Amino acid sequence: VISYVTGRRSWPATAMAMTVDDEFYVRYYVGHKGRFGHEFLEFEFRPNGELRYVNNSCYKTDTGEDVIRKQCYVSRAVLEEVKRIVVDSEITKEDDSNWPEPDRVGRQELEVVLGKEHISFSTSKLGSLAEVQNSRDPEGLKVFYYLVQDIKCFVFSLMSLHFKVKPI
Repeated sequence: VISYVTGRRSWPATAMAMTVDDEFYVRYYVGHKGRFGHEFLEFEFRPNGELRYVNNSCYKTDTGEDVIRKQCYVSRAVLEEVKRIVVDSEITKEDDSNWPEPDRVGRQELEVVLGKEHISFSTSKLGSLAEVQNSRDPEGLKVFYYLVQDIKCFVFSLMSLHFKVKPI
């Protein structure tokens, strides 16, 4: 599924670069500042197939230097699958104006570039579907909630498969 590891700056020879009309980019961030400093998870899919993943979790050590950074290149088929997930969710039809504002508990951000359309969402961290149901826009926030769950699952699977010590 994943073609190349960090350091490779171009698509695999068998994949074609996406055109401007097909431009696609996704960035997701969730984090908070608390007892253990700034803890966050962030990942992005870039149009050239680069998948960048960063996880900063400080609770296990006092140094605060537990930043996990992983980078790889995914095939065009993987990028197209992420694009399909985003398009099928219809997230571009949503508006975050009635979603909970980011607060001391934390924030989530989702940025999507789909062709000439560029959208950006920001809301508080959502711990459960109950929080979504009790919001002022439960239907719109549910679209966001499930899309984020799907993409996070996909990214964790890709990272696990690619960086496994003993591949299957």
